Amino acid sequence: MRHTAWRIFRHSGALALFCSAVVGAQASDAPRTITEADCTAAKLGDGIPVSAIGEPVSGVTLSAPRWNPAGRNPAAWCSVNGSMAPVDHAATAKPINFQVTFPATWNGRAVQMGGGGMNGTIPMLAGGPLAQGFVTYGSDSGHQISFGRGPGRGDGASDDWALNEEAIRNLGYMQLKKTHDAAMVLIERLYGRRPEYNYFVGSSQGGREALTVAERYPNDYNGIAANVPIVGFSSLMLGPALIRSHEKPQANWVTSAKINAIRGEFMRQCDKLDGLVDGIINNYMACRAIFDVKQGKANRHPWAAKRCPNNVDPNPADTSADACLTDGQISTLELVYSRYSFSQPLANGVKTFGMWLPNTDPSGSGLIANTRFRGQEGAAENAPPYNWIGVLGVTGFLMQDLHADPLDYVEGGKYSGRREALSGILDSANFDFSAFTRRGGKMIVAIGTNDTLASPGTQLDFYQSILDKMGRSKVDSFARLYVLPQTGHGLTGMNYTTDGDGKTLEAKPIPNTFDRLALLTEWVEKGTAPGKSIKVTAGERSMPMCSYPEYPKYAKGPVEAAESWQCGAR
Repeated sequence: MRHTAWRIFRHSGALALFCSAVVGAQASDAPRTITEADCTAAKLGDGIPVSAIGEPVSGVTLSAPRWNPAGRNPAAWCSVNGSMAPVDHAATAKPINFQVTFPATWNGRAVQMGGGGMNGTIPMLAGGPLAQGFVTYGSDSGHQISFGRGPGRGDGASDDWALNEEAIRNLGYMQLKKTHDAAMVLIERLYGRRPEYNYFVGSSQGGREALTVAERYPNDYNGIAANVPIVGFSSLMLGPALIRSHEKPQANWVTSAKINAIRGEFMRQCDKLDGLVDGIINNYMACRAIFDVKQGKANRHPWAAKRCPNNVDPNPADTSADACLTDGQISTLELVYSRYSFSQPLANGVKTFGMWLPNTDPSGSGLIANTRFRGQEGAAENAPPYNWIGVLGVTGFLMQDLHADPLDYVEGGKYSGRREALSGILDSANFDFSAFTRRGGKMIVAIGTNDTLASPGTQLDFYQSILDKMGRSKVDSFARLYVLPQTGHGLTGMNYTTDGDGKTLEAKPIPNTFDRLALLTEWVEKGTAPGKSIKVTAGERSMPMCSYPEYPKYAKGPVEAAESWQCGAR
């Protein structure tokens, strides 16, 4: 929602509540139970002073609170929505819309929920944590999208926020602090004290946000849980355009007909690397080392067995695993599955983007395109410009022209300075969590190697950079860096139905079930650290989930029992 006038907070209890941190004895006496009679503007106010918000805003207004009786959620709760006005008064500046939900019976904890995609909507807050007694809160990150429209796909005037520096910084990090600070004020108003423990939980964009708050605002959180974080956000938005640009010559176009051939070659070379041929690439490190031609021994040719004789494809329409690849197509695959080197380092000295790992979903997230786009050889006269979920990061954030063609970006050109600046705003790439650990902060991160929305290569490089920066023993004292091989952006996956020996298999889900919030609270509040290897399940099947760089290695016994596997390094 938009506001042209922003009211100054006039809540009569403001001074007493802001002083409650000093008068500590009052906090322990505050009630933890609320009723509908407490869920009122008289209690929560109609605004928050800008002085209470740790990053710049020009005003904070609150809507009338709403009481939600028990229903599908087993307990009743109160909720309040608010809006923070930007400091910038340009038309492209947008408010931050946020919400806080308060359980009728509070457990003394709060959890900030991360967003997804390019954000633009408040995350769903009335879920499991709220039912367990957590206060939950989150925001739209400082821009808005309409339902029925693809977020951030460059398809309307409302995308003009991507040209506003304050809006970009809000997305990158400032909205996280602003939303946190507003929530703390409201929690104190309603319950009489602030949370004893505060957490951040998110996946994808929300996973990046979780790592960001641990880096930038370490004193605000006791623990974070981050699934599939898009740690190299600025480069991830650019990644698909780099692939499509490389495919400007039609000879480089990897068509969808080649999907089974690509999958089959990954399986042929990598399935057996974990000690068992079962349609699952568990040894993701060794497999990556084979197909990343930028690392290891020079002049390696991992796709040589698939090369078309004399570089001529006799049957471009062949969709079987036996289909061959031309030299141009192989060059594209080498780009997709090798680290991409920048023309100059980005923020924090980052020199590469990890790109993608060998996986069984090469058609996902634009890694393979089914059509030709404007600017590519062979495209129709009326071909559309290339478009995907992160296009605003290229046309808006980087090129600063919503009508620009993303395929016109050239590495090392006039946008180099802008690239470095954006990486400092958007990327979780500091690698040093010392301030977070000094206050006892804990983190649990989990990624999937079959993820085609995020970049598993960049996530693994992030893991390694933390270890390089802080050391193994220090990292083990506060973090778990888990990897679920052959699972995607939702950490779900299946074995491939043709194994590395060419045998047909029944598709079965890969074990993946674990309660990250429960593991995190046990670690933070009771000092019970989760194992570096934990058992995950899918029905009657179980496997160990291992900490990077270890992977599930088959030993002996029933293959569907976790006890038959051990976490080992390559």
